[in-house]
Amino acid sequence: MSVAEPRRIVLFRHAKADWPEVPDHERPLAERGRKDAAVAGRKLADTGIPFDLALCSTATRTRETWKLAVQELPHRPKTVYEERLYEASPGELIAVLNETPDDAQNALLIGHNPGVQGLADILAGRSEADAKDGATREFHPAAFAVLSFTGSWKSLEPGAATLLDYWDPSE
Repeated sequence: MSVAEPRRIVLFRHAKADWPEVPDHERPLAERGRKDAAVAGRKLADTGIPFDLALCSTATRTRETWKLAVQELPHRPKTVYEERLYEASPGELIAVLNETPDDAQNALLIGHNPGVQGLADILAGRSEADAKDGATREFHPAAFAVLSFTGSWKSLEPGAATLLDYWDPSE
């Protein structure tokens, strides 16, 4: 794999969660979330991106989202469940992505808002002030953004990527 070839990263927000009397980390998907996760998986398959790696938060709702979505993909990528993705800021998410091995050409990150939306904005070169002013769309549950960048994963930084596509189950 050449670092000169474009890499793709998909930032995927977990599907709609339920609100039972459990700690936030343990919240499961709602019925609508289970349906949207499977639809999102089909839409991910439609992108044609051969994912090498999936980084998934350890929260119940992200694990359930991934379990339903990955069933729709033609190839199951290596999956790493990463505690640091739970409640992570965009900067913390970049730090995790910077650790991705360069033999992974395309990666998927399944996480939470506001970190996932903030990361999409920042990687695509939008400032936090622009995002607060409504310059970008809200990342609804089960939405995902496809971004592309060139270079090693260690070189991934604010403004380094281009937004290629965005999908939202509510649209």
